[in-house]
Amino acid sequence: MNNQNVEPSTSKADTVLLTLAILFAVVGVIAFSLLTDQTLAVRLAALAGGLVAGVVLAWFSPSGKHLLNYGRQSWEELRRVVWPTRKETINTTGLVIAFVVVIAGFLFICDKLIEWGLYDVLLRLSL
Repeated sequence: MNNQNVEPSTSKADTVLLTLAILFAVVGVIAFSLLTDQTLAVRLAALAGGLVAGVVLAWFSPSGKHLLNYGRQSWEELRRVVWPTRKETINTTGLVIAFVVVIAGFLFICDKLIEWGLYDVLLRLSL
């Protein structure tokens, strides 16, 4: 695993590129919603064009490159995960269900004891 120090990028160019990327994406969404009299193909093209332009602009910004690097590292880490076998998953799920049933029974008994104590004992004393 790479433990690199992550420093936020605060350059003017990065801020401008990210702002333009967000603006293009928002314009694509707005164009999709405003072009209701056009065909669906035109509306989808406007949406896709705005989103693609936004992603391309964000891709070339330093923050976009950091995000891409983060995605690659996440994918590498995901490939290293040791997933449980089917048998282990079924056994663990069975244990969790059994534990839930036991705790539910315990809480039911506690509830009935409190109910008996309040309604049958205390209320009869007050009569």
